[in-house]
Amino acid sequence: MSYLTESLKIEILMMIGYGDRARTQCEVVRLFRETHPDLPQLNQGTIRKIEAQYREMGHVRKVPSKRQALLLMTTRKENPITPARQLARDSNLNHKTVLKILKYEKKRPHRMQAVQELLEDYPDRRVEFCDLLMTCIDQNQLSLEWIVFSDEATFTLNGHVNRQNWTEENPHWMRELHTQRPQKTNVWAGIIQARIINNTR
Repeated sequence: MSYLTESLKIEILMMIGYGDRARTQCEVVRLFRETHPDLPQLNQGTIRKIEAQYREMGHVRKVPSKRQALLLMTTRKENPITPARQLARDSNLNHKTVLKILKYEKKRPHRMQAVQELLEDYPDRRVEFCDLLMTCIDQNQLSLEWIVFSDEATFTLNGHVNRQNWTEENPHWMRELHTQRPQKTNVWAGIIQARIINNTR
């Protein structure tokens, strides 16, 4: 049955027909042999399995075995932050099949949040800055229109963080990232008043 592609299985379903136009399994075997003389012969058991799968699941795509699903989930349990594509490569399965197994096991995708490493004095410096800013605003020494709201991202060439993982509940994983690495590009963008400003270094 391994030679039966999804399109061939759909063709077999069409040969079976529906209602008063339905053919017997014997007739389908004969019709398939006439239509595809170069392919191995079908038997009635194969037709029965294809029809049963369609009635039960609504499709005739290849379904992973329980053994494959168990191996995949065991691998995933050993390293829960392994990306789905890596799981597919390690398990010798199709990426879509891995996603279906994870979904069937009620695992949902969660993205890892990359945060900048904070030194011990950072919280105090931030509070100090907020106090200074509020004082300047209260004394009309500063207008919020002239504050630049900005963000930046560093893209490194020698590694990356996988940010999407599958679990039942969001574990709120975080990974501290160092900002001083060679072979990188830094992208910065800011907003001042109604204008967007950007720069790439």
